[in-house]
Amino acid sequence: MKTILLAGGLGSRLAEETVSIPKPMVEVGGRPIIARVMDVYSHFGHDEFIVAGGYKCLMLKHFFANYHLIANDISVDLDSGDLALKPISSGGWKVSVVDTGALTMTSGRIRRLRDWVGDETFMVTYSDGLGNVDIGQLLEFHRGHGKLATVTAVQPPARFGNMELTAGGKVQAFTEKVRRYETWINGGFFVFEPGVFDYLIDDMEPLEQSPMVNLTRDGQLMAFKHYGFWHPMDTIRDRNALNELCDQDPPPWLQFDAAAQDPQHVTRAVI
Repeated sequence: MKTILLAGGLGSRLAEETVSIPKPMVEVGGRPIIARVMDVYSHFGHDEFIVAGGYKCLMLKHFFANYHLIANDISVDLDSGDLALKPISSGGWKVSVVDTGALTMTSGRIRRLRDWVGDETFMVTYSDGLGNVDIGQLLEFHRGHGKLATVTAVQPPARFGNMELTAGGKVQAFTEKVRRYETWINGGFFVFEPGVFDYLIDDMEPLEQSPMVNLTRDGQLMAFKHYGFWHPMDTIRDRNALNELCDQDPPPWLQFDAAAQDPQHVTRAVI
């Protein structure tokens, strides 16, 4: 099954980094975040990716064209130029990088990949968010409901402290970290049937606007609730928080034990 990685946006809120590189190439723990996202899928045996590039797409092409050199050690004979790889990792990935247009919105990027996907179920996610989403359970949920689309619903990371109040305004608890999570947002990690392409009719329309609204109207969108770790990389502060989490082995987006799916045992980045 193919996975589309949306990787064409400007990333304006990360301008310190994205003035010179595309947002998916911003490093988290010494590796571009797009490679970290791919790690999540490959953990579950999904290793065929289509990168929907746009802004500075050539850099994405260069990265994946040279990934065998970047990800492994090398020995070079400086007289002859002969090069030998010393493998230290086995990604096993098959990656296509497609320039879907510098100004194209997310629904248009997916629409332009219709011939690359074919008439099969496919997955889509953003290249700037990490989560320990159980891809196996996600696909099982999608196949079970029989609708055209599934979005992974996540609970946003805590950015502010938490106050619990009585009806009369008395503060019952004051904590640095939010303890109750009731808001669900779009966390990416979509699963789509080919029929979704019928909803993608405008290259300048974000996926999150008319396509998602119309799928909802037609009763064709279901949400897979993810209680585990999830964190976007929208700002330098987000990037720094994810960098710190790389000190864990494995980092929280690669922790797939049962506790990670239990709302009482959730790891969150506090920023």
